[in-house]
Amino acid sequence: MDGNLKARIATAAVGLPLLAGLVGWGSPGLFSLTFFLLTVAALREYFAMVCRDDRGQQWCGVLFGGAVAATVIVAPPPDTALWLSLLLIVLFASALWSRGPLAERFNRLGWMLLGGLYIGFFVPQLTLLFQLKDGRAWVAFVLVVIMAGDSSAYFIGKCFGKRKLAAQLSPSKTIEGAIAYLLGSVVIGVLAMAFLPLPLGMIEIVLLSLMLSVLGQIGDLFESLIKRAFAVKDSGELLPGHGGVLDRLDSLVFPIVFAVFYLKVMHL
Repeated sequence: MDGNLKARIATAAVGLPLLAGLVGWGSPGLFSLTFFLLTVAALREYFAMVCRDDRGQQWCGVLFGGAVAATVIVAPPPDTALWLSLLLIVLFASALWSRGPLAERFNRLGWMLLGGLYIGFFVPQLTLLFQLKDGRAWVAFVLVVIMAGDSSAYFIGKCFGKRKLAAQLSPSKTIEGAIAYLLGSVVIGVLAMAFLPLPLGMIEIVLLSLMLSVLGQIGDLFESLIKRAFAVKDSGELLPGHGGVLDRLDSLVFPIVFAVFYLKVMHL
């Protein structure tokens, strides 16, 4: 067993029970606070990548993204867009007085906007999922589907992967691993029906699991795009064997957003 796999297993052995306890028995306030702090940690990693030599810009980005995250968590849904609009005006106005050539300012504004929306706006939507009817079950479902897919892709890709999925973005990912991701997600999604109070039939569970697994892989590749653009292997080093917080959240971001959208449109 290689050192990286040992580190992954050790991190999972500590993190998974804590996560299960939080989802199963944690109060809504504790759940929201935990994922707000994880969002801030992910923002810190992101802005350390894209604003590597500018500490001031890094903390401005974290502040903006954290404010967006707090708006998602705290503001009632009808008011979220209003608060977000105000934050965007502040961000755009700040670019007028930032340092450097105009083209550089514009590029920084783009990276700030991407980080604030991709991490600050998307990640905290897990708290919105938690607040829905049967929210604990839905959060658990999304987590196990993505984790099962990710683990299946890792082991099958490592043992049998030959054909590259997206060599320029992530050289280690293979088509065989991607197929294993889909199958692992669907199998766990179906098994979850026996343990979680989900008001869905078999066909809907299979289709939803497939959709979440596809979005999980797209989210993983999207973060790889950012890392490759800045020649970074991992977003951070906080989680041994896994990299940074953003490296763990990347495959959850798009599935979380889709799950909230799907449930509100189809089941509420």
